[in-house]
Amino acid sequence: ISLVVCEVDPSLQEKLKKFRFRKETNNAAILMKIDMEKQLVILEEEYEDISLDDLREELPERHYKLTHGDGRVSYPLCFIFSSPVGCKPEQQMMYAGSKNRLVQSAELTKVFEIRNADDLSEEWLKEKLSFFR
Repeated sequence: ISLVVCEVDPSLQEKLKKFRFRKETNNAAILMKIDMEKQLVILEEEYEDISLDDLREELPERHYKLTHGDGRVSYPLCFIFSSPVGCKPEQQMMYAGSKNRLVQSAELTKVFEIRNADDLSEEWLKEKLSFFR
């Protein structure tokens, strides 16, 4: 099996750059996915003023998601890679390979992974972020 590493859609890269320097203090998130045909990381959805609980509800059970969460008051910018159990192996490899390119192109430093959307909670995120203090 050859490892496919997807490019990041230029319009998404631009959006991530703006997102990184946003001035708002509420929680926001950018949900990304891979367009399998184009082999491109693309924007799926943008959320403004979203709680972690609501964000967890937005993560589908069997699909990979690349979540870029940003809540300036309580959370610094972080990247949450969701890789649910039960995905197709070729999908897993494509996402895993493309994750690193996305992290580099968006210059992300706080990168976390979850296998189960139910794990995404305030406690989980605070625990992960405590390593950066």
